[in-house]
Amino acid sequence: MDFNELVKDYWPQLMALAMNIGAAILILIVTAIAARIARRGVKRLSGRLDAILIPVLANIAVWTVYIIGLLMVLGRFGVNTTSVVALLGAAGIAVGLALKDTLQNIAAGFILLGLRPFRVGDFIQFGDTMGTVKEVGLFTTQLDTVDGLSISAPNSNVWGQTLTNFSRNATRRIEIVASIAYGDSIDKGIEVLRRLVAEEERLLPEPEPAFAVRALADSSVNLHMRAWARTDEYWDVYWSLMAKLKPALEAEGLTIPFPQRELHIVNQVARQPLEKIEHE
Repeated sequence: MDFNELVKDYWPQLMALAMNIGAAILILIVTAIAARIARRGVKRLSGRLDAILIPVLANIAVWTVYIIGLLMVLGRFGVNTTSVVALLGAAGIAVGLALKDTLQNIAAGFILLGLRPFRVGDFIQFGDTMGTVKEVGLFTTQLDTVDGLSISAPNSNVWGQTLTNFSRNATRRIEIVASIAYGDSIDKGIEVLRRLVAEEERLLPEPEPAFAVRALADSSVNLHMRAWARTDEYWDVYWSLMAKLKPALEAEGLTIPFPQRELHIVNQVARQPLEKIEHE
C-alpha cells in the first residue's frame, strides 16, 4: 500500500485529528487569555477586598481557568474527563501524603487569610523574625526587614508561633527610664519628665501619662515615665524624648550616674607574738 492509498484510507481520521489539534490549540489560547483576564479582574477588586487576599485569589482564579481548559482539551480528544478527575483526586491524595509539610503551609496560609491577624504593610514579629508584611501566598509569607532584607517564611512557621503585630492598634505606650544619682532630688527628676511630656504635642492626653520611681538600683535611682502616642508616630516621639532627656536633666543640676561600686579596704597590722619580739 503506497502513501496515497494510506492517506486516502485514513483521511477522515486524519482530518478529525487535525481538527481536534486545532481546537485544542484554540482552547489553550483562549484559556491563557481567560486566565489573564481573571487575574486582572481579581486585582481590580483591590479597593473592595483586603490587599492580603488579592495574590491568593488571583492564583486560585488562574489555576481554576487552566484546569477547566485542560479538561476541555482532554474532552475534545475523547478522554473521559470523569475518570481523569477521579484519577487526579487519587493522585492528589498520594501527593498530599508525600508533601505533608507543603500542605501544612497551604492550610496555614488559608488560616492566615481567613483570620487576618495582620495585613499588608503591618510590622510583625514571630519567633526571632521581624519585618513588614509584603504578601501572603499559598506557601510563604513575604516580609521586608528594617535593614532592607527580604524574608520568605513558610506559612506554618508564621501561624505556629506567637505572633506580635506592632501596627494593628492605633496607639502604643512609650516607656522611658531616667536614672539620677542618689544625692539628687526625686521630685525634681519627676518634674523634668512631666515637663518633657507637656512639651511634646504628639503625646496623647488619654490615657493619662504616669510617673513613678521604678527601682533603687545599685548606682542610681531609676525614674519611670509612661505615655501614649499614635502607633505611626511612636518611634519619632520616642527618639525625640530621648534626645531631650539628658540636656533637660543636666539643666536642673541632676546627674546621670555611671555604674560604680564602692570598695572598702581595711588594713590590719600583723602583730608578732610577744615571745618572738622579746627574743629579737
